[in-house]
Amino acid sequence: MPGAMLACPVSAGADDAFKTFRQLDGTVKMPKLNAFSGSGAVRAPVARDVTLQASLTQGGQIMQRGLNWRVFSPIPGPDGKLPVVASAEGGSANFLLPPGDYFVNVAFGRAGVTKKLQVPANGEVEKQTLVLDAGGFVLNAVAGSDQRVPAEKLKFSIYTAEAREDGERGLIMADVKANTIVRLNAGTYHVVSEYGTVNSVARADIQVEAGKLTEATLQHRAAQITLKLVSQPGGEAVADTAWSVLTSAGDVVSESVRAFTTMVLAEGDYTAIARNKDKIYQRDFTVTPGRNKDVEVLMKEAQQVSGVDAD
Repeated sequence: MPGAMLACPVSAGADDAFKTFRQLDGTVKMPKLNAFSGSGAVRAPVARDVTLQASLTQGGQIMQRGLNWRVFSPIPGPDGKLPVVASAEGGSANFLLPPGDYFVNVAFGRAGVTKKLQVPANGEVEKQTLVLDAGGFVLNAVAGSDQRVPAEKLKFSIYTAEAREDGERGLIMADVKANTIVRLNAGTYHVVSEYGTVNSVARADIQVEAGKLTEATLQHRAAQITLKLVSQPGGEAVADTAWSVLTSAGDVVSESVRAFTTMVLAEGDYTAIARNKDKIYQRDFTVTPGRNKDVEVLMKEAQQVSGVDAD
């Protein structure tokens, strides 16, 4: 994919790969299900003890934390939705459920699976194991070939790999921070990385494998540029300067008012225009991927923009 590099050097087993996840603390609860209570002379069915557990892969280790369980009645409520009759957080869960049919959903971050559950009135209640078929990835980025981008200047968006009928991809997660572990069902996802807030964007398709944690690094062809209006080379930046940055095609990509302005720009040729009091100055410059630099605009008559009305 042009302008993007994907590196996936690290993967691990289910037990080790996800041990650093932020976990949901709490004790598994056995909620009372009053909705199933009988009335009058009708005797309520005896609730059965149901144990639910989950693994990342078929035959994998049973997960001990980080799960969110919900048990639904199959009969829609007045709002048309299936009502939640029990829930728990943590690892394996135990519920007291009257005999009948249910839907059980277990979520692990953005990964999840739903299964139909039948609780018998008699006989043994088998332990239920749900397979999430899930993994995860950690996102990061570099500028140029190998210059690590500060985490605070990055944000990621995660989309479905396939486009919808309208040509757009479905957004799964927005504003994901660098170095954050994202848990998803196994499959391919389209990741968009934004470096800074102007025009540096990198894209890549990332494969999530069940039971594995992958480190993915996207490559930005961009650099951080600081613009200064100075009276002489190496001088102090002049205060109260209005800045405009234009692409080689003449499109404005950034505007601000300050002594100096810092921004991340994609690779290419630009023009910096500085307005101070009644005069306007400009300078052309080039952005090279991974090479951060200061660009000084000198306050010289020769650099004033001709034919421009400062007012």
